[in-house]
Amino acid sequence: MRLEIDGRDAGIKFSACHLIPGHEKCGRLHGHAYIIRMVLHGEKGERAMVMDFVPLKKALRDIADELDHHVLLPGNCPSMKIKVGEEIAVKVKGKSYLFPVEDVIILDAEESSAEEIARVILEMVLQKVRFPKNVSSIEIGVDEELGQSAWVSRDLRC
Repeated sequence: MRLEIDGRDAGIKFSACHLIPGHEKCGRLHGHAYIIRMVLHGEKGERAMVMDFVPLKKALRDIADELDHHVLLPGNCPSMKIKVGEEIAVKVKGKSYLFPVEDVIILDAEESSAEEIARVILEMVLQKVRFPKNVSSIEIGVDEELGQSAWVSRDLRC
């Protein structure tokens, strides 16, 4: 069976800015209104459900709230130097940025691409949600705009 949460219809979204070093267009600081999607695969379990929607939507909303209206920086990007002090100083491809600490989230990621943001969100979901044994896999999708999304999946049976 398949259970799906569509953040567009469920209002699970966040706005944030990022850049992708070295990319012709996306190398400039810019923003998106991201939408989070989730798909679970599994068999019916307790109460004849794959899983209750309530804790899933709460976890996704909490994550969206955490990321909302922040600058997302990839903490493991080899071409980006990030110095955290009273402010966050960033040097990348000949450009320098200075941000207030409270405006930035440093992601455990190599880039702040939609693919990496989806992977980071998946890791956040796995920390927040306890999945029943009948759930076999999870997919997280992140829409950067209509018709443009990145997905990551994880087998939970391991």
